[in-house]
Amino acid sequence: MLAETVIAGLLLASSAVAAPAPNPLQFIKRAPSPGVVIQKCSNPGMLALAYDDGPYQYTSQLVDTLDKAGAKATFFWTGTLYGCIYNQATAVKKAYASGHQLASHTWTHGHMGSMSESQVRSEMTKVEDAFVNLIGKKPAYMRPPYLETSGQVLPVLKSMGYKVITDDVDSGDWNNKTPAQSEQVFQQAGASGNGHIPLMHETYASTVNTLTPWLINWAKQNNLKLVTVGECLGDAGGMYQSGTFTPNGKNTC
Repeated sequence: MLAETVIAGLLLASSAVAAPAPNPLQFIKRAPSPGVVIQKCSNPGMLALAYDDGPYQYTSQLVDTLDKAGAKATFFWTGTLYGCIYNQATAVKKAYASGHQLASHTWTHGHMGSMSESQVRSEMTKVEDAFVNLIGKKPAYMRPPYLETSGQVLPVLKSMGYKVITDDVDSGDWNNKTPAQSEQVFQQAGASGNGHIPLMHETYASTVNTLTPWLINWAKQNNLKLVTVGECLGDAGGMYQSGTFTPNGKNTC
């Protein structure tokens, strides 16, 4: 009996040694790197609704539409393009409280590709200050106006810890495409593969009132989950910069 027990123990130890140890890295998804351009989601089955140029008069209505559908979105906001961001404080706080991702679209919506390092940095820090004053957070994501990433843009954004988003589906709302034409663009892009990050603008009533409800239904029909950009990149915990920030009390542009 003793001999049989010893043999069984040796066989068990041998099989344990022969089995390869799991690599812990294979269970870890790498978070997006700052200063690297990202065009689409890293996960399938998702659609990251992403809106530029606000906050604006339609922001609160858009948040209501998304919330009613149980959808999350990302808002790339400017400081002064459609009026001062502080004038939309209620809508800003509402979107944040609803769990949507708030991100930067620069202060003035200028052409970053031709800006100096200090100008790029100023465009970003002014938005950071506004976010801290309004929601107590600094964004970790941004989308450059006109999708410009040349010149000093990427080096400065990398140094500031920003994850840079462009798009893989252009709704064309900025270029006078009707909602029906935009819908065709999404249908052509399809629902397979890794999820889309579209270019849309909350400053158009047609995008808020017609295209967004259609996208909510299209996503449902295609079993797509409507998420933030951070979530579709496996970075739901990294949507804002880490640390504690103190508001400076300045609430004007």
